[in-house]
Amino acid sequence: MNMTEQGILSQFPYWKKATFPSPLRDMDSLHVVIGCGTSYNLALTIAAAMTESGMLAMAVPAGEWYLRPHSYVSSDRISRTVVIALSRSGSTTETVDAARASRDLGQTVIGLTCAPDTPLARACTTIHAFETFPDEGIVMTASASLMLLAGLALAGFDIGADLADRAQAMLETFDKVSPATYSDRTHFVFLGGGANYGLALEGALKLQEMALCFTQGFHPGEYRHGPVSLVDEKTAIVMLYHPETRDLEEALTRELSEKGALIIGFDGPGDVSVTDDIADPRQTAVILPSLQLLGERYAAVNGVDTTQPRHLTKVVVLDK
Repeated sequence: MNMTEQGILSQFPYWKKATFPSPLRDMDSLHVVIGCGTSYNLALTIAAAMTESGMLAMAVPAGEWYLRPHSYVSSDRISRTVVIALSRSGSTTETVDAARASRDLGQTVIGLTCAPDTPLARACTTIHAFETFPDEGIVMTASASLMLLAGLALAGFDIGADLADRAQAMLETFDKVSPATYSDRTHFVFLGGGANYGLALEGALKLQEMALCFTQGFHPGEYRHGPVSLVDEKTAIVMLYHPETRDLEEALTRELSEKGALIIGFDGPGDVSVTDDIADPRQTAVILPSLQLLGERYAAVNGVDTTQPRHLTKVVVLDK
């Protein structure tokens, strides 16, 4: 068992021991959630969860927020913006720069990280740091789950120990699926709506960086508008069913199955199907570890070492 797999399978005790932040009660300020790579995908999910809770929220890539915040927030609102910055290492250049610039604009900056004494911690008004799997490598696994849970807590969702149990149960169910079921597929498309959209992008990123596979991520309804032209017998569709729109998404997966795609369904039907009955954005945290394991299992069966992903480093620090 390599360190990537270990980090995925052993993350749940870290969920249970973590002290997650209290919900944000400011319903009038705009909340801008920022991050890079995986952290940005998590930001998309967290912002959607905040919006569902009645907050004003949006996600912006950290580099974009640093370079051109006025492209995303009007000048009259900029000082009344709360920034939530995600970075596993607390040292990602774009995220740290964005946090510092936001403080200079008078904004409250809340950091979510897995490294307490870092440049991000010093740049933020408040920092929430979480203990994670100590040997986690380049690919973000347990740390990503913890920061997602923290963001969901800020959005007002209860993060109880049962959530870890549900996620572990789904992971164990998914792990019973033979990788041979999907190992011959070379094109993976992850589809999710609402809070599941960021999760879909994260599933696509995980498989891409872990297995060097061609992946895409879309809102379900958007997939018919052009991208569907690539579907064939080498395509796997990973559908993250949303509880409010499952019927529409089932109709889409039936269409894609008829075109030759293998359907992997989370919380809905498919050639492979794993389910949990949670019906709010916490669904994303329950599913995330299984998407991480999908990347690891597909990489292993195709002979790719996930501890050494090509062209990637654990922390992106830019020369200035």
